[in-house]
Amino acid sequence: MAHHQKKDVLMTASRTLAEQIASFWRRRWLAIFGASVLFVAFLLASPMVLGEYAQQILSQAFFFAIAAITVDLLWGYTGVLTFGQSAFFGIGVYTVAIALAYYVDGALATAGAIFAAMVGAALVGAAVGWLSFWDRATPIYVAIVTLALPVVFTQIILSGGAYTGSSSGLPIPVPFLSITEWYYIAGGLLLLVAIGAYVFVSSDAGRVLVAIRENEERCRYLGLNTSRMKIHLMTACSAIAALSGAFYVLFSSVAAHSYGDFVFGTELVVWTALGGRGTLIGPILGTVGVNYVSALLGGNLPFIWLLFVGFAFVLVVVYLPQGLVPAIGQGLSTLVRPIRQLLNGGWNAVAAGAPPGAAGAAVALSSTADALGQRRSMIGAPDEAPVLELRDVGMQYGSLVALHGVSLKAYRGEVVGIIGPNGAGKTTLLRCIADGRERSTGEVLINGHRIDRLPPQRCVALGVSRKFQTPNVFDALTVLDCLRVARSYREPTSPWRRSRTVELPEPALAAVEVSGLTTMLNERASHLSHGAKQALELAMVLAQEPTVLLLDEPTAGLTRDERAAIGSVLTELAQSHRLCILLIEHDLDFVRDISTRLVVLHMGRVLLDGPLSEIADSDLIRSIYVGGTA
Repeated sequence: MAHHQKKDVLMTASRTLAEQIASFWRRRWLAIFGASVLFVAFLLASPMVLGEYAQQILSQAFFFAIAAITVDLLWGYTGVLTFGQSAFFGIGVYTVAIALAYYVDGALATAGAIFAAMVGAALVGAAVGWLSFWDRATPIYVAIVTLALPVVFTQIILSGGAYTGSSSGLPIPVPFLSITEWYYIAGGLLLLVAIGAYVFVSSDAGRVLVAIRENEERCRYLGLNTSRMKIHLMTACSAIAALSGAFYVLFSSVAAHSYGDFVFGTELVVWTALGGRGTLIGPILGTVGVNYVSALLGGNLPFIWLLFVGFAFVLVVVYLPQGLVPAIGQGLSTLVRPIRQLLNGGWNAVAAGAPPGAAGAAVALSSTADALGQRRSMIGAPDEAPVLELRDVGMQYGSLVALHGVSLKAYRGEVVGIIGPNGAGKTTLLRCIADGRERSTGEVLINGHRIDRLPPQRCVALGVSRKFQTPNVFDALTVLDCLRVARSYREPTSPWRRSRTVELPEPALAAVEVSGLTTMLNERASHLSHGAKQALELAMVLAQEPTVLLLDEPTAGLTRDERAAIGSVLTELAQSHRLCILLIEHDLDFVRDISTRLVVLHMGRVLLDGPLSEIADSDLIRSIYVGGTA
């Protein structure tokens, strides 16, 4: 009854802000429409001011900017630094050039060649992604592979002789279009790609990309297959880069190997960094600006201009690591913020009758209590088959044995406190349960299924969720976005729509409400206190609807009141929701308050395992922690 009353209050408050949410989405699409109209107006009007030479330089820069956008999607939004987008641009250039030079003719056949270029680049991109993003691969793999890709592409073109034009280039017959017409085509294609990229990065899928950039390990322990996501993104970006290359060779009428070499790939990265990665507009402005100014000054001052560009790049990397556009935007925001606060300050609170954060919570959160209730009705008593079973689990790092022959069983409704001094192997034990590749020997069964050598995201599918010792959240995202990413495993993400609500399971919703996060849903996670981050990560873990919950010092750094709140949530999870909880904690009073059973680890072995009443005051525990004889 209390839960339904609480939900009714949330729904009542949400009505006061429903129009604001709808207005937000109208403004989003209105902003896209307005920016598009302004850009189209600029394209149509600028030829009256710009000469043909300037139009030609800008057309070339527009095609290059499309490739720079793909670099930004991979590097700026996903954290994948790639030097290989030039090779995909070159695949587009040479696929269309060879087709027109030797095999096809006409507009329809040219369109087919462009499509073939995109398909070929996508296949190569998928292969590059497979080589670069295999599970447990470090960022150095993608750097090495994408560094080698332009070199391989260049050698293939140079060794092609007359067929590919070698170092002299391959001229092709193209339909005659004026410079102004190409200027419109290049600008229109850039606008379409930019709008598509913006819609994508603003969607639920784009939010997951940012989460991968911020903390890929946390994403894997939330059940997300990050390797597959990055491979898909690499494939799509490869096809887009090939599209820009295909149109560029039609514009330039000559295919040259320099359009797919390492130098061009590095330039794309430099233009993206100068403009501002993770912004979309930054790479466009960086590419257009550098290319246009280079054309004006490069002829008279070629070496000095290159030196200036290199010097500017070093300065931006050192002093403005996010690029020029974010720095300018932050400066403008600082100037405009007082005016905006003066005009709009307090309006949300007046409209909702509560603090702005609290109103946001009313709109954002709802519960999946009915579905959970149906699931709980199927859960049996604690003395049924164990939900977690370890059989002689061992873990060895070289000559160091961290775990040796650990065997235990845990059941639904239990809170198993795992205690022991530092170095006893407690965290290693949780790693062996949450990641099948971590243990050296033995077996781990979750709900009767062996985890074998499954990665963390596959273990999540079996019902395991793990909270880390230090808060592991996504600093660049808001609290609501973090919760939405955590639900991405259960709810499919849209590549064009951004949800402003999230349906949380009842335990996760309780963790959010008890910790006070409902008033901070629009706050960035990086701005939260340590205790709020602990509570947020717990809510994210509970959003997975686990059957086995692994907690590594969940109250570390919390105040007494915060510990009590977390303790009440954990007790409720075990008693009402029948979760099996394994808890590592050095606060023995906290362990005694919520645990139903204790497991004592020492030097990688289980010394004691039994009910709390029998073990809590054991002389062996006193001996392990403070020394002396047991």
